[in-house]
Amino acid sequence: MKLNEIYALLDAAAPRALSEEYCAKYGAYDNSGVLIDTGADIGKILFSLDLSAAAVREAEKAGANLIVTHHPAIYSRIGNIRVGDPLGAKLAACLRNGISVVSMHLNLDAAAGGIDDCLMQGVRGATGAAGTEKPAVMQPLGGEGCGYGRAYGVRELPLSAFAEAVKTGLGARRVEVYGRAERKICRAASFCGAGAGEDSLEFALREGADVVVSSDFKHHILTLASETGLAVVQLTHYASENYGFEKYYRKIRGQAGVPCVFHTDEELL
Repeated sequence: MKLNEIYALLDAAAPRALSEEYCAKYGAYDNSGVLIDTGADIGKILFSLDLSAAAVREAEKAGANLIVTHHPAIYSRIGNIRVGDPLGAKLAACLRNGISVVSMHLNLDAAAGGIDDCLMQGVRGATGAAGTEKPAVMQPLGGEGCGYGRAYGVRELPLSAFAEAVKTGLGARRVEVYGRAERKICRAASFCGAGAGEDSLEFALREGADVVVSSDFKHHILTLASETGLAVVQLTHYASENYGFEKYYRKIRGQAGVPCVFHTDEELL
């Protein structure tokens, strides 16, 4: 298949227009889309949250000539490509081996059924929450179910049991918990990736959440959460997003018409 045909499938599930809308509405920056086009027909696709060195090696070994990532390997301007630099080595390897690269970043974060939405679904499913309550969305976008940051009900559990369920359900290897172990959790707010800032805590409090689930918390945010009565369950950035990215892979795999494989950098979970 041609790269533009594959990209049309990728974009249909998480339109780049969502990234553009998010950046314009909330003052963000992104570089989603086709980052490397080698011109070759696509015979096999490897999905990986990052364009990691291990993912590039696996693509070479598997004979995949397209890598679809979440995080853009080329995010801002690069002045040169040198094989002695980690990024340069990966980009050079892709070009040398005829591997194209596509990034689905903020658009996939914000899509209905995208990474942020899947984090919520994973938390709810892991804790045994029932019902189809429509979540509150912190940064809504056009399109049903689109946006970033969600607050929603969960089955009542002590914080310690809630955290362990989330860890298991999302396939995480490590989790940090801030708050009293016995505290009852009935409502959660979650933000995939590094999205937990002051505005996120304000949203969580406004929506009556007991706990915030996210990653990459700065010290002052943890302090503020404690002082305002919010518990925190901190995942690694990777674990907070790989769960949803794999769901996206499974969706595309069923439509792509070419073999697809999934790569996980296990040490980052």
